[in-house]
Amino acid sequence: MRVLGIDPGLTRCGVGVVEGAPGRPLAMVDVGVVTTSSTDELGERLVAIESVVCKWLDRTRPDALAIERVFSQQNVKTVMGVAQVSGVLIAAATRRGVPVALHTPSEVKAAVTGHGRADKAQVAAMVVKLLRLSEAPKPVDASDALALAICHVWRGAAQQRIDAALLAAGGARK
Repeated sequence: MRVLGIDPGLTRCGVGVVEGAPGRPLAMVDVGVVTTSSTDELGERLVAIESVVCKWLDRTRPDALAIERVFSQQNVKTVMGVAQVSGVLIAAATRRGVPVALHTPSEVKAAVTGHGRADKAQVAAMVVKLLRLSEAPKPVDASDALALAICHVWRGAAQQRIDAALLAAGGARK
């Protein structure tokens, strides 16, 4: 399974592609960060992020897109920006037939480190270890994107099997 993980943000949007399967070694395919200027208009920033991520989708051909789920923060402006970026990227992936999954920060931390309250340094250290990298990608948004992809490789594959079993049994997951 190849997963494009995205840590959404208006100023820095981490992108990372991981390939692997549960119980097998993982491999980093690519990693990077899309940046926009805070002085640009919102629409221009969203179009710029969409354009770059669409190139990633077309070039890397992921089996799924994993995006960090927006969660409540004290800074409403930040939450709004993350939600706007997420919406644009969900639409871009859906247009290409790429399934989209949303994972909370605590789900990602638990999947990658074994603890849902791990800090960013612990997550980055595990990304390095799991992907056999010489150092953590920088900035942290890039490392977070890889962690999202790792989380989905491990959790998404299991959820797909559950969904397929329920469908085969005549039920549907709600």
